[in-house]
Amino acid sequence: MKINYKVLITSILIVFLIAFIGSLFTSSNTNSAWYLTNKPSITPPNFVFPIVWNILYLLIAISLYSAWTNVKTKKDKNQKKKIAIVFGINLILNVVWSLLFFTLQLPLFAFIVLIAIWLTIFAMMFVVRKSSKLSAYLLIPYLLWITFAGILNVLWMI
Repeated sequence: MKINYKVLITSILIVFLIAFIGSLFTSSNTNSAWYLTNKPSITPPNFVFPIVWNILYLLIAISLYSAWTNVKTKKDKNQKKKIAIVFGINLILNVVWSLLFFTLQLPLFAFIVLIAIWLTIFAMMFVVRKSSKLSAYLLIPYLLWITFAGILNVLWMI
């Protein structure tokens, strides 16, 4: 299998650029009194989050790359549009969640966005499986982590 480095690098850059934007709302707030005094007891240590998220963002980028490059014909151009839209919506929602939760400290609204993120992951899996089953499988850890994040988010509100 020949690697299309231009598409691979573009996929990685897009995903990690969005990740960086989200981190601007997160990293400066994880040591705030609001966060430290309210976080649920099952919350992993702060150092775990960047490790997990970097792995997840890499898997998302590879999923995007695999789905994109497995759409072979011009007839399937609509498929590429669907892939771009669903990944774009999902990544933007990730930034919005970070803004709502960490910067604005609105866990209820963040949870509503988290539900939308969860649904978009299913949409991503549904859309990409048509061109690459591997792309769908690569999103399973992301789905599991977002599910765990949802549990933390709910516990935060209790």
